Amino acid sequence: MLPAAKSYQELCARFRWNVPARYNIGVDVCDKWAGDKDRLALIYKRRPGEAGPEVARYSFRDLKRLSNQLANALAGHGVARGARVGILLPQAPETALAHIATYKLGAIAVPLFTLFGADALAFRLSDSGAKALITNAEGLAKIAGIRARLPALDLVLSVDGPGEGPGDGAFGFHEEVEKASDAFTPVDTAADDPALIIYTSGTTGPPKGALHAHRTLLGHLPGVELPQELFPKAGDLFWTPADWAWIGGLIDVLLPSWHHGVPVLAHRMAKFDPEEAFRLMADFGVRNVFMPPTALKIMRRVARPRERWNYALRSIGSGGETLGAELLDWGRATFGLTVNEFYGQTECNLVVANCAGLMPVKPGSMGRAAPGHEVAIVDSDANPLPDGETGNIAIARPDPVMFLEYWNDPAATAAKFAGDWMLTGDTGIRDADGYFHFVGREDDVITSGGYRIGPGEVEDCLLKHPAVAMAAVVGVPDALRGERIKAFLVLDGGAAASAALAAEIQDFVKTQLAAHEYPREVEFVDSLPLTATGKIMRKDLRAREDRRS
Repeated sequence: MLPAAKSYQELCARFRWNVPARYNIGVDVCDKWAGDKDRLALIYKRRPGEAGPEVARYSFRDLKRLSNQLANALAGHGVARGARVGILLPQAPETALAHIATYKLGAIAVPLFTLFGADALAFRLSDSGAKALITNAEGLAKIAGIRARLPALDLVLSVDGPGEGPGDGAFGFHEEVEKASDAFTPVDTAADDPALIIYTSGTTGPPKGALHAHRTLLGHLPGVELPQELFPKAGDLFWTPADWAWIGGLIDVLLPSWHHGVPVLAHRMAKFDPEEAFRLMADFGVRNVFMPPTALKIMRRVARPRERWNYALRSIGSGGETLGAELLDWGRATFGLTVNEFYGQTECNLVVANCAGLMPVKPGSMGRAAPGHEVAIVDSDANPLPDGETGNIAIARPDPVMFLEYWNDPAATAAKFAGDWMLTGDTGIRDADGYFHFVGREDDVITSGGYRIGPGEVEDCLLKHPAVAMAAVVGVPDALRGERIKAFLVLDGGAAASAALAAEIQDFVKTQLAAHEYPREVEFVDSLPLTATGKIMRKDLRAREDRRS
């Protein structure tokens, strides 16, 4: 927890890391609070039509008992230390229990986004060698067609009940938990032992699995506490619309809240509804929020929110794209506080942040380095640059929040570092006051609606459509999402360009890959710009778009 301080400078001077040699996320976020039988951990608001009471509440003691039972159930099916456990669920109690139980087992969690299609799931489950998968009926339907491609997947648990049978279907999650003992001794893990793999998009090829140690939660804490105005304080209650499959929902909100014994609100929105967001915050007394910039922009369209809902937030953090002065002004007028922007990436998250209570917030700045992290702007040889010069945003190692490696990819891991610096691939500037300003990506990764999307995976999916001979994907400016995905397609000789074909191809990507990764714009072209070795020159396509705008 950050020390008391009256200024950013004093905070950094007084901060010291306290990472024990032996540490387990599951024990930290659950068991240590279970002695207080009434301490609230989770408020779960079901969607209309879901079975059960509209609102369910869980104490930390409930979570300990249920996660122990789940850990025993998993162990009974052969899930042991080091095994990978896929978690394909939305914000829900079972999702949290799956994480806690996996960590207690010394196994490795693999969070999976519920909007992923079959191809995206097949790659991640196969690459990680997942032995078990915890999902629901929707997830089972997606897995059915790819199960034969996942020889390592021995166990599937469904929160919606058993599938067709133990051999080719799924066991019932709740049925297995109910049969298991609630007495479990967590595995004694080191802080540096692996805990989870979160897949992140790259410029070329398939996504890479960022392997994180148990210590990553402790490494996240300064970057959570600073933009949430020195979180926690009495009465805090945290919520985010971000899915817990992403690092922003899981380790920016859920797990750090529980590290501090602070309750979390969980609610699954099929699609972000700004009025429902205001209503949720008012009805449940939410005090702290992580809200992606796109969500804030959508909420800004709602008329007279302060007149309609009695919300009372204490802090709002946001990250993923730069907040401008207009959005900051709207936040002050709407919530009576300043939205604190922060920065990080899956491999090394929450290393830069604002905190309006301690320092001025500069529009367009991501903030200053969070206490405990050494962040710099470096040149191509990893030499730190003077303030005011543009270069690569880099973080010094060792750092508790930094990933261990890319799963099964030592070459990509080595390429991520230059000496003692981890290179983010983002370019930026640090000003004379120590504030960092984002400039852009060094590569072709697309940032859309808070998601980082690798063009290679989308292009590979497009090429599976029978009408597509060649495909290139780039990000083009979008007022709401930051960027939107645009696909340039060369058709097979037998296909004819049409609006109907474009819509068909878009639906194909939504179904096979992910709903957030489909190209919102399609242009049919006769050819693509290529290098002498046949690589797509995406920068030429972006330059073409810039000339058109």
